[in-house]
Amino acid sequence: MKAAIVVFPGINRDRDMAIALEKCSGRTPRMVWHKETDLEGVDLVVIPGGFSYGDYLRCGAMAAQSPVMGAIRAHAARGGHILGVCNGFQILTEAGLLPGALLRNANLRFLSMDCHLRVERADTDFTSRYQTGAVFRSPMAHGDGNYFADDATLERLEGENHVAFRYVTLTGEPTASANRNGSARNIAGIYSANLRILGLMPHPEDLVDPLMGGTDGKPLFDGISAALSDTLAA
Repeated sequence: MKAAIVVFPGINRDRDMAIALEKCSGRTPRMVWHKETDLEGVDLVVIPGGFSYGDYLRCGAMAAQSPVMGAIRAHAARGGHILGVCNGFQILTEAGLLPGALLRNANLRFLSMDCHLRVERADTDFTSRYQTGAVFRSPMAHGDGNYFADDATLERLEGENHVAFRYVTLTGEPTASANRNGSARNIAGIYSANLRILGLMPHPEDLVDPLMGGTDGKPLFDGISAALSDTLAA
């Protein structure tokens, strides 16, 4: 699997993401500066977390206008895989590659803590190493993680099974107390219509090794690495 990590001014989770990708795929990902426009030969494009352009205007709004986004849209159009985490999720919504928007947290405070996520389906390239309904721990660190979409979009996401993860309790209940940022229907991550674009707010890349305090996030990277390696081998 050939992965590329897109780096915008203010992004600060690129190295964390590189560690996760290399650990699970065995290959060092390519770092792509936001002014580059060539993603030729890339299987997976990753937009990591951070504060692109200092979150000026809206989180991800300026990054969504960067030169590299044309190449990312072309990658998506040809069925390429894309992973956006935290600020990456915000950028994907601002670019129109995923529906909805990420608003200020309900309590208007920056949240930096662990949360628990429930896997809503395990038949995608990203979640094949989990089981449907499995609950795993993931760190989160954001001030604008409150997922919002209109009722029609939410109904479509639910009806087409495009919700990837929900904020839940340790036992898997999607309660209000587990939903720290106030996201609609406890949604923590969503898929595109073809299931090849995934955006989520928490940071699974921060739990891929026991030295990090756990490996809860590793199955996500194992799954996409295996899926793309198998596809290329075929």
